[in-house]
Amino acid sequence: MSINKKTTIVSAVFVSSVLLSGCGLFGGSEKEKIDPPKSVAYEEDQKSVEGQTDAEMDSAGSDEAVTNSIATELYLLNKDGLVVPQTLNLPKTQSVAKQALEYLVKDGPVTEMLPNGFMAVLPADTKLSVDIKDKVATVNFSNEFKEYQAEDEQKILQSVTWTLTQFDSIEKVKFKLNGHELNEMPVNGTPIGEAYSRANGINLDTSDVLDIHNTKPLTVYYIGGEENSYYYVPVTKRVTNNEKNNLVAVVNELVKGPNLASNLESDFLADVKLIDEPKIENGKVTLNFNEAILSSFEEKILSKHILNSLVLSLTEQKGIESVAITVNGEAGFVNEDGQKMTEPVSRPEKVNTGSF
Repeated sequence: MSINKKTTIVSAVFVSSVLLSGCGLFGGSEKEKIDPPKSVAYEEDQKSVEGQTDAEMDSAGSDEAVTNSIATELYLLNKDGLVVPQTLNLPKTQSVAKQALEYLVKDGPVTEMLPNGFMAVLPADTKLSVDIKDKVATVNFSNEFKEYQAEDEQKILQSVTWTLTQFDSIEKVKFKLNGHELNEMPVNGTPIGEAYSRANGINLDTSDVLDIHNTKPLTVYYIGGEENSYYYVPVTKRVTNNEKNNLVAVVNELVKGPNLASNLESDFLADVKLIDEPKIENGKVTLNFNEAILSSFEEKILSKHILNSLVLSLTEQKGIESVAITVNGEAGFVNEDGQKMTEPVSRPEKVNTGSF
């Protein structure tokens, strides 16, 4: 997932559970088939670009024909105005950061690729360049960038930032307009500061907060879309500082569910509870739930949406790479396709792909 970095990853991936499918994003069925245990080799052949401008990257890429495609997360707006990752196959290029942002421009190249109910976020005809140095991407926008509605300002900040920070070479984003650095957004004055990052949150929900100064941000994933085209939506909520364990706080927010006005959903029942504190070992967290976590206790079935929401949400926390689930201390339950879940589940490289 790093920008232009030659990476060869060969791992034994035992997928006796779902690798977080995008739930039929492009018109597929709601439930994805689960692959049997197998060994999978992943290879990305890219070159290091940190410190290069997009012009330099484009020049380097012109020596060879651009073929195939590259799966890229684009943070687009759904029909409810939420910023949602959608993984689309874009033309393979050396300047992947610049290309990703160009596909966020309204009436641009993304138009024919947009999933139903989604729209791009940047104003039409916006031109841009991207310079990456020391894990900071500086984006210089043309004057058209400021032709947006005031209510879309935070959505634009979030869309650009989360799209760029999917790449390992980028952790923060700086904004420029016609070469002049922006410390705040040009229409409604939303503060940017020295740089923007994922720590600023996405789809911010403060509806239940009385004293924001005694809270901390946590990002969790709820279910969006509709039957046969479900997807996962990140929402940053504010939770009390009294809860010292962020993993417990994540589970509590998933059980509590999304704001009713968001049109998002959760498969968690209100009586789902953790029996023990989460246990962490070598990047794996093990969660021991009561029986309410299962959609059918007689058959010991775990909902795919519960599993996916847990894995996406918990792996947002630093140091968490995979999730294992037990019920009353035992693992022997199955997924919706009747296959036993015996291995921990890792976060996929991309979210909402339609298939893995």
